[in-house]
Amino acid sequence: MFKVVEFRSDVEELVRFVEETDPADIVAKAYQKLKAGSTRQELLTASTLAVVRSTELPPQHHGGPVHPVCGVHAVQNVSERLSGDLSFLPVIQHAALCNNHVHSIQMGPYLMPAIEPMAGTPGDIGSFHISDTDLTEGMTAEQRRASTGIEATKGAFHKSLRAMQAPAAEHYYLWLLEHLSHSAAIDQLLPLAIARNGLDDHNFLFPVYTARALDCIGWEWAEVLMRAAVRFQARRAPRLIRNDYDFADIQALIKEYRLLDIDIPERTSAAESDQISRLAWAMGTSKQYLRNSEVMAAALAAGLSLEGAGEALSIGAAAAYVSTSYGNPMDSHLHTGTNNRRYLLRQPAVSLENKLLGLLTGFTGPEVLLAERLLNWEDTLSSDATKSLPDRSQEQLLDAITESIEGQPWLDWRKIGVAQTVAPDSVKETVALARLYADKGYDAKLYFDRLAEIACRDDFTEMHALKHFQAIVDEYYSTGSAHQWLHLVAAAKSAAIVHLGREHRIYEEAKTLIAA
Repeated sequence: MFKVVEFRSDVEELVRFVEETDPADIVAKAYQKLKAGSTRQELLTASTLAVVRSTELPPQHHGGPVHPVCGVHAVQNVSERLSGDLSFLPVIQHAALCNNHVHSIQMGPYLMPAIEPMAGTPGDIGSFHISDTDLTEGMTAEQRRASTGIEATKGAFHKSLRAMQAPAAEHYYLWLLEHLSHSAAIDQLLPLAIARNGLDDHNFLFPVYTARALDCIGWEWAEVLMRAAVRFQARRAPRLIRNDYDFADIQALIKEYRLLDIDIPERTSAAESDQISRLAWAMGTSKQYLRNSEVMAAALAAGLSLEGAGEALSIGAAAAYVSTSYGNPMDSHLHTGTNNRRYLLRQPAVSLENKLLGLLTGFTGPEVLLAERLLNWEDTLSSDATKSLPDRSQEQLLDAITESIEGQPWLDWRKIGVAQTVAPDSVKETVALARLYADKGYDAKLYFDRLAEIACRDDFTEMHALKHFQAIVDEYYSTGSAHQWLHLVAAAKSAAIVHLGREHRIYEEAKTLIAA
């Protein structure tokens, strides 16, 4: 008999608050909830559960649970960075977005049904590639039965995904969640996610960000959140833009460079610094992004570690972002894609093949490729970019960066179309000021604290501003000191571009409440 997913009483009450509050009142009432004692974590969890339970997935990636779930990692981390009631800002933005989606006729009404985990049958084992080695060799009878059940359910799950049978795939995945480690469960989502990255960056981003959302709010909610990620994969994936990319070319590189046959170190060391730098600049200054896949494969074959390759990808992504005049406020995918790929490198049960494929597809997403046509700001990478700037103290420079961001000219994204937006030259001033801040060795924490509040202002891009900001911060602290400046500068560029649209209604309402 049909039954809607329900939560324990204390969680259910807050989830229904997000689902049922009039969108006109959600900002004020969310603020009141927080002031009355609901924690930021509780409201973030409730908003996430609400948007998954009560919105349908649209045919593309905007709307429904995709971006609200992808934003959880950023919301939690930015909230922790801000002090006092300002820490409410990203949580209120998230609650408002989730509430908006629940009430949108484009995404609802939808009610997630309660379902039971289901195991595959032995006949399903052949539906998914497994090793030719006897998986049950040396096992007890009980272990043999468990292993057979896991492999059978993997087979049934992947067969259901390929057949676009979402309900069946959800049943099988719930069973896998009960029998696999968290990282092993993530690994089951990656073959299609990575293969379809070239069709839409979110085929990769959504399932990985879902796992990271669970790291934030608790894996006890995996049986709800992961179902949306599974449904997203069990559908016909449209190609966002026409390009020459073919995933088979990436798979061919794995074979050509024998990357699964050689011993690739997992961890990096100081001895790799020069190799990381060369690879990073080769990718970051390339005018043809799709060639970066082979450049990465060659570096790995030459002995670069997985961790070193991830760092090179990060540096290269930042350099590529800084050197383009592309002004799309949602142009966050180089950083967010890299940040999620490096997350996978840290997961013990994610297969070597999926880690390699993730690294090799870092520059292949269609929303990444959109920026390739505007790689005309190479001068922003030069140390000469700051030569005309006067010397300033740390506080003076922070103020100057803020004023430059807030002083950007207004652009009507709705009229122009975000994918057609070119950044005005005034953004270069912001970038140069940020470069000077980095060159002078000023405090990165104070800098990111200032930009965190600015990232909370946007309510147009479905959390892209927050996601981009947090991905940059993550990458800054995971990058060697010689190249950290690229991420610091990228954060200023992102803030300036997002500020072009001036769509800050939720932020302004929340700030008024905080100031009262």
